[in-house]
Amino acid sequence: MSQSRLARLPPWVSHWLGYRAKPVGPLPMWKTNAWSFVSAFAGLTVVQVLFNYSHYFTSRHVPGIIASYGASAVLVFGAIDSPLAQPRSLIFGHFFSGLTGLCITKLFSLMPDQERFNSLRWLAASLSTSTAIVIMQLTGTTHPPAGATALLPATSLEIWDLSWYYLPILLLSSTLMMVCALLFNNNMHRRYPSFWFTPSPPSPAPPSPSKDAGASASPPSSSPHGPVPGGAPERMDSNLTDEKVPENAV
Repeated sequence: MSQSRLARLPPWVSHWLGYRAKPVGPLPMWKTNAWSFVSAFAGLTVVQVLFNYSHYFTSRHVPGIIASYGASAVLVFGAIDSPLAQPRSLIFGHFFSGLTGLCITKLFSLMPDQERFNSLRWLAASLSTSTAIVIMQLTGTTHPPAGATALLPATSLEIWDLSWYYLPILLLSSTLMMVCALLFNNNMHRRYPSFWFTPSPPSPAPPSPSKDAGASASPPSSSPHGPVPGGAPERMDSNLTDEKVPENAV
């Protein structure tokens, strides 16, 4: 969602989506630290309360929180201007990484021997995260905590037992974190996100003053016959002026 589209929305809506008509100045360090603490605490609490106290999730043995979201909180609430913390990277980075980890680990689980599969989980984990990194780079959704999201299906039996249900849990967790980030990071002269899908293009650089000065400093040619290489016009004019007309030509 571009800034021009956000500007068309009512101010009470566009403000909470990260739009500002004027640039936002920096906060004092103590205010930045205080808001980072409050917002991270609130975001992680909302996610854990939902998954720990909702019968719908506890009956399906969903963990209280996916561990990689602790690292996401550092970016989303503590480094809100980083491109790695923007909604596109947060949501799609976790989703693509979780999908990659599940697919690769399930391929390893097709081995005929369960013991053999368990002995190669380390290989599935390494392959999952390294592949997820490339996928995030190709899609422009790099989110460092999502590397652990790709790792978990191979290393955590609790996550492995969720199977494909792992993916909607990731989407819900990312959405909850993003909503909390919008609510808390748009207070006290803070702004989040910096962009939704693509960053705004940089403003064009002003023209170099040296070129203009050089162009204006060059004097126009004083020769009436126009410019001739090697200073020839002045010499030719002087020869024509000094040349005497023969007397017998009259």
